[in-house]
Amino acid sequence: MEHPILTAIRRAGFTPLGWFAPKPDDRAPQGARFVILIGNAGPAMFRRFAAERDPSTDTMDAWTRDVVTILARDLDAKTVYPFDMNPPWPFLTWARRGGAGHVSPLGLNIHPTYGLWHAYRAALLFPVEFDIPPKDPGPHPCESCEPKPCLSACPVNAFNGTIYDVPACATHLATAAGQTCMTGGCLARHACPVGQGFAYVPAQAEFHMRAFLKARKQV
Repeated sequence: MEHPILTAIRRAGFTPLGWFAPKPDDRAPQGARFVILIGNAGPAMFRRFAAERDPSTDTMDAWTRDVVTILARDLDAKTVYPFDMNPPWPFLTWARRGGAGHVSPLGLNIHPTYGLWHAYRAALLFPVEFDIPPKDPGPHPCESCEPKPCLSACPVNAFNGTIYDVPACATHLATAAGQTCMTGGCLARHACPVGQGFAYVPAQAEFHMRAFLKARKQV
């Protein structure tokens, strides 16, 4: 039977992606005895966001903060977010600490179930440690994957297994040739065989691509 805390997270429309009892070198906020990472896996959370806000004008960060604030209050938890940059919190390090996967050749975290189709939206911080069995990330799926189609699927070769060429990606998205990526999502992500059943729906993929492109223009 699933722990009630995890069930409550799912009922709020989020997916519990990993959890751990932090040690001093985990850089968790002071007083946190247990950390649960929550976010989206597949299109479910985006559907709630689109039903409650206008994706053409509203940001997912603002919606996330509003919704997770209520969830945290109900669970007697505190929160931190990956979009809080002062200080920036090590969400990807926490993900691997919490058994939520491995580093993929794209630099993204690859989850054993959801593949590349998940994202961390918040961390719930509890003042007590829960008896929830740790997650097992299993073997690294990319180590046995040949010929690593994610590295050859990008039309502008933005990935080489070590570096992500962000300017090349953003420039391509802003062109007519980049509209397939813009409206359907990253072709490198789509090429990964893990978690294909959780691929983002087109409206979700386009929302995130446009948010990425807008952020690049503001740099």
